[in-house]
Amino acid sequence: MAKRSERAPRSATKTQVTNEAATETKQSGATLGFEAKLWLTADKLRNNMDAAEYKHVVLGLVFLKYISDTFDEHHAKLVAGKGDYAGANPEDKDEYKAENVFWVPKEGRWAHLQASAKQPTIGKVVDDAMVAVERDNPRLKGVLPKEYARPGLDKHRLGELIDLIGTIGLGDRENRAKDILGRVYEYFLTQFASAEGKNGGQFYTPSCVVRCLVAMLAPYKGRIYDPCCGSGGMFVQSEKFVEAHGGKLGDISIYGQESNATTRRLAVMNLALRGIEADFGPEQADTFRRDLHPDLRTDYVLANPPFNDSDWFRKDDDVRWQFGIPPKGNANFAWVSHFIHHLAPNGMAGFVLANGSMSSNQSGEGDIRKAIIEADLVDCMVAMPGQLFYSTQIPVCLWFLAKNKNDGKRRDRRKQTLFLDARKLGTLIDRVHRELTDADLDKIVGTYHAWRGDKGAAEGGGGRVGRVGPAAPEGGKGAGKYKDVAGFCKSATTAEIATHGHVLTPGRYVGAEEVEDDGEPFGEKMARLVAELSGQFAEGAKLEKAIKANLKGLGYGG
Repeated sequence: MAKRSERAPRSATKTQVTNEAATETKQSGATLGFEAKLWLTADKLRNNMDAAEYKHVVLGLVFLKYISDTFDEHHAKLVAGKGDYAGANPEDKDEYKAENVFWVPKEGRWAHLQASAKQPTIGKVVDDAMVAVERDNPRLKGVLPKEYARPGLDKHRLGELIDLIGTIGLGDRENRAKDILGRVYEYFLTQFASAEGKNGGQFYTPSCVVRCLVAMLAPYKGRIYDPCCGSGGMFVQSEKFVEAHGGKLGDISIYGQESNATTRRLAVMNLALRGIEADFGPEQADTFRRDLHPDLRTDYVLANPPFNDSDWFRKDDDVRWQFGIPPKGNANFAWVSHFIHHLAPNGMAGFVLANGSMSSNQSGEGDIRKAIIEADLVDCMVAMPGQLFYSTQIPVCLWFLAKNKNDGKRRDRRKQTLFLDARKLGTLIDRVHRELTDADLDKIVGTYHAWRGDKGAAEGGGGRVGRVGPAAPEGGKGAGKYKDVAGFCKSATTAEIATHGHVLTPGRYVGAEEVEDDGEPFGEKMARLVAELSGQFAEGAKLEKAIKANLKGLGYGG
């Protein structure tokens, strides 16, 4: 199913842009810096084109620039013929495949496009380039956009966009190390999601939510599956996590599925430009109608399915409905059942759902939730702050399931569930959007890791979300072993959850935040407050009298 799912400048030289990138400090998922400047210019060139359409125009060109830069760099090494490349043929495709570099035919190389940027035929030149790249790279077959020659696309603006993207160093070694292209691609996805509003959620999950899910599960190695993968943000962040923790590309195997053809293409490009191998199945497909990975049993499920989807296909005798048949009017528990079905014996799942999933009793949903709880699968529930998503204002929560709560890697958590209330966390980045900061993520992730007994968590961890290892419960060094914190976290037993009617809303369990006693006796405090209030009343009366006098002087008095 499509996901609510996981980012130009002024005229500048390539050196200027990459130097800005090198000095820019990334502070949040909405990084301001060279990506923002690039976006502002690219957005001006959009003119009246719809954002949903324009994103494919821009991101297709960004991808082509990246693979062309990478090809040119390797081509130069082969031409130089030094060391291991002595006697190599720069026009031999196998020389590129051996280095995991896409072969780019002459008509697909960026220099060829740039030379034609001012020509009225530039649309056809770009389409021909995309066709040629797909022809010579089967992995990209049917992925790249090929509608640049259509009459509705302003060719003068297309030429300006090509010149603009040409100013960024995207695919050479220095910029690959900084993930320049990845940052441009991710930032643009963020901006397009914002521009499209509700529809933007079909392909993008906010970065801070993805980072939270990935850091909580800590997928160091194994199989990762997202059956509604959108533009692939979960996979990209998982690879970043592995590399940040000393692992290497390839320690995890990636499996995905996406029902929207254009969104699936975004995902394939997103992973290909980072050199990440993934099995998306042969084509786009609806997860409920046609599961492309029916025999997969995965170590990790990471997902952000459509919220409260009422238009989904249900087969009543489906093997996935082991906890009950989900209602036709809401697919929330169909997704949960699907995730559980695909978990390996020690597998774990982390996913986003609407808050209603924690308490709804409509159409048998309460019975399914009860069965999942009594099967001892619910490891942690997190209530998230509002305004995180571009696509919806529906409050959301994170579910974390564990197939085996006594796997020997962590403490025995059988018949226990952690509840986290993170609704007060986050910072507004504009009037309508909120983000979780690194400190917020450290607090959430560190608390969970300390509770489940991750190695190093009890000592305050070996770093933070943005670095290495689990964080301390309060986001500070040496926060010690897990303990309940009123208003934020509570470890509850399955029996306790049953007394609450198998409702999983964290607010029911964590209670109210404790207010620190200031030491002032109640009688004295009330006398002081009443005196302050009387003084404010008197001041208000004086102001009222002065305002009336001023109005009278202007001829408006009574």
